[in-house]
Amino acid sequence: MHKAIAPTTPEFRAEARFQRCSPQKAKLVLDMIKGLRVEKAINTVAFTNKRIAPVVEKVLRSAIQNAQYLSDEKGLDIDVDNLYVKTAVANEGPRMKRIRPAPMGRAFRYQRRIAHIIITVAEKKSAAAEVEATQEPVKKTAGKPAVKKAAAKKAVAKKKAPAKKAVAAK
Repeated sequence: MHKAIAPTTPEFRAEARFQRCSPQKAKLVLDMIKGLRVEKAINTVAFTNKRIAPVVEKVLRSAIQNAQYLSDEKGLDIDVDNLYVKTAVANEGPRMKRIRPAPMGRAFRYQRRIAHIIITVAEKKSAAAEVEATQEPVKKTAGKPAVKKAAAKKAVAKKKAPAKKAVAAK
C-alpha cells in the first residue's frame, strides 16, 4: 500500500524576541489575526489600540518579506496576495524580578514578563486544488445495505398497551 503524500505548502516565519509585554496581552492582538489573509491582518493590526500592535504589525510585514525573498531566492512560485496568517503565538520569555517598596520597611517582589512573538504565514490553496486533495476513493461496505434502525423504533413506539379485560361476573 502506498500512502499518498500531499505536497506541503511552504511556511515563512518571523520572530520578535524579548518584547516588553506580557504574553497574555500580546495574545489578545495575535488571536485577532489568526487565519486572516495578510492584507486584512495588517489592516486589523494597524487599527488595534494596543501597545503591542505596532510590534505585531512589524513582525507580520517581516514574515511577508521573508516569503517574498525566499520565493525569489529558491525559485518558488508564491503569490504574496494569496498568503494568510497560519500561526501567531506569543511565548513566554525570561522574567525580570523587581522589588516594590511596601509598608513598614518591607519589600514586595513582582515579575515583569517578556514575550517572544512568532508569526507564520503560508500560501492558501486555491479552491480547485483543495477539492482534488480532499477527494479520496470511497470504500464500499461489504455486501449488506445499511438497515434503518429508526423505523424499527417507531414501530415499537406505536404499539399500545393491551386493553384490560373485564372480569366476568359469576
